[in-house]
Amino acid sequence: MMGPAHSLSGAAAWLGVGAAVAGTGHAMPWPVLVVGALICAGAALAPDLDHKSATISRAFGPVSKGVCEVVDKLSFAVYKATRGPGDPRRTGGHRTLTHTWLWAVLIGGGCSLAAILFGRWAVLGILFVHLVLAVEGLLWRAARVSSDVLVWLLGATSAWILAGVLDQPGQGSTWLFSEPGQEYLWLGLPIVLGALIHDIGDALTVSGCPILWPLPIGRKRWYPLGPPKAMRFRAGSWVEIKVLMPVFMFLGAIGGIAALNIV
Repeated sequence: MMGPAHSLSGAAAWLGVGAAVAGTGHAMPWPVLVVGALICAGAALAPDLDHKSATISRAFGPVSKGVCEVVDKLSFAVYKATRGPGDPRRTGGHRTLTHTWLWAVLIGGGCSLAAILFGRWAVLGILFVHLVLAVEGLLWRAARVSSDVLVWLLGATSAWILAGVLDQPGQGSTWLFSEPGQEYLWLGLPIVLGALIHDIGDALTVSGCPILWPLPIGRKRWYPLGPPKAMRFRAGSWVEIKVLMPVFMFLGAIGGIAALNIV
């Protein structure tokens, strides 16, 4: 799928989690719901860091472009080193390492660990990166005609404000993990979810997605999971734009209403 659909599906997924949690009688504080949805929307773009034309690879100028090159080469190297006898030869690393459950867990766990070890500045950094990506994904039409610097300023300002809200007692820094020293441990959850939602979205396209790597399936270790070929679509096709994106928006709205106990 393309960036806007990925971001919408990520935000809808976290709002759905919020609705499910509210159904148990332990609703999320509203800042956790909002920040988690934005982080998840941004994280749903992150697996495409292995593709030089992806939104995330262009979002932070030369820095993200340089990281993209490194990740692409790393992904390609891992693919060559681990491919099974049934896996095809490749010339790049797109839709390999960063499109797996293992990558999602490692990135989310790494962000949670950074938040615990380095405190507020790590939290601000995590929020900044994901809020910029969320703007690029959810507001892609506006972001494409604006300056990158303006998007970065919006991300930095929003990160500072939201972190201040979360730091207030009962507003979310200790949501789910309340022991001393566990503040913001939950930040990794929307990051993991966003990456997995991205992978599931890509699995619906014609190329499939090797979500289960390194688990072998048949003669392939990088088996491209997906529905039957007749049910798949091409990225950016009318199915994605006219069907899936409206569905994601509708489900997100329903999830947000339920999560906030509005009705």
